[in-house]
Amino acid sequence: MTAYDAIVLAGGAARRLGGADKPAVRVGGRRLLDRVLAACPDARTTVVVGDRRPTARAVTWAREVPPGGGPLAALAAGVRHTSAERVLVLSADLPFLGGETVAGLLAASGRQGAEGALCTDENGRDQPLVAVYRGEPLRRELALLAVEHGGLGGLPLRLLTQELTLCRVAAGPLASFDCDTWEDIASARARIREHGTVLDEWITAVKEELGIDLDVDTGLLLDLARDAAHGVARPAAPLTTFLVGYAAAKASGDGGGPEAVAEAARKATALALRWADENETP
Repeated sequence: MTAYDAIVLAGGAARRLGGADKPAVRVGGRRLLDRVLAACPDARTTVVVGDRRPTARAVTWAREVPPGGGPLAALAAGVRHTSAERVLVLSADLPFLGGETVAGLLAASGRQGAEGALCTDENGRDQPLVAVYRGEPLRRELALLAVEHGGLGGLPLRLLTQELTLCRVAAGPLASFDCDTWEDIASARARIREHGTVLDEWITAVKEELGIDLDVDTGLLLDLARDAAHGVARPAAPLTTFLVGYAAAKASGDGGGPEAVAEAARKATALALRWADENETP
């Protein structure tokens, strides 16, 4: 993937949330800020502009001058800590942003003559805080705007984007879904619990909570739980998956990983099937 730095804007008064600490609001058990950070794990440098707070991974902190000076002032504060040729710029309230959207923006920003790429929402409106900008034009225009207006405080983002040659990327209705109100938060929390996504969301939240960076075949573990429940007894399902995890953790000390989980699950599944066969064999 193209090398890039990331800037996440996590300031603002959140007036429509009654002044709540919006980046710390949880959706699916995870802070909004952490959900955004998870979408750009391979950024060379990640800068969060806003008040310092706990995060799921290490970041560089910055603060706009004056505090609360708006998105352009915050962006300028973050850019000072970046050096990559491309800069991913995100707001901290995007619960459904994924790595595929980031990859699409990076690819689009590399088109001939482009000075960046930004998402458009389902109504075709530009989303300048879901975007990748080329570093040199971004720094140039921020500097020019600061000179023209005597500073960047209070200036709207459109003053920047209208000066840049940007590609538009339609990334789907959820990629740029942001949480400005408690109704938005409620909607995001409801979507997280939809049948098609709830398991993946739960597993991701558990791994983050436990500090586990391990991709495992959840389908394999679910099959194991099913076989243990049906072939042995229902309480055997959670106990067996726990023991598989324990065995994999021991194996990880010898260089294991996802393969260790898969191997332990295969052994336990075979045992559960043999156990079940005994009930059917005369």
